[in-house]
Amino acid sequence: MSIHNQSLLNDAGILHSEDASVVIVYTEWNDTVINELVAGCEKSLAEYNVSKISKVIVPGAFELPFACKQYWERTKGTHKQPGAIIAFGCVIRGETPHFDYVCKGVTEGLMQLNIELPVPVIFGVLTVDNMQQAEERLGGIHGHKGEEAAITALKMISMMRQL
Repeated sequence: MSIHNQSLLNDAGILHSEDASVVIVYTEWNDTVINELVAGCEKSLAEYNVSKISKVIVPGAFELPFACKQYWERTKGTHKQPGAIIAFGCVIRGETPHFDYVCKGVTEGLMQLNIELPVPVIFGVLTVDNMQQAEERLGGIHGHKGEEAAITALKMISMMRQL
């Protein structure tokens, strides 16, 4: 039995997404997991006929907030400015407190962008204890977090358009 919440994949609230623009900012670190998150995200966006997708790659999760902010700032007034930003990373617990510092920093950084930027920044960062937990979030017992991030982005774009 899956404990995954299927309501996240419900498309209620997604309106006219064909012209939506999304940027995916993702890490090089833990690329096996990240590539699957991005693929799931792109698959879901394609299902809603979203074709305006840009990608930005950064070394690690700690760099995600900076890259998201820079993308927004550097695309102001251009056709590249997105309706939503999706940030993907995967931080796996190790033997040192590094995990805690990185998770706290990236979480707070992306949350701050949600307050500062006029577009939603979707949190697609896996913070897991081991690779098995990451795999469970790539279509396993906990759903596919890449697909969920795409749906969340489209719902938020629709919400903004309705305001």
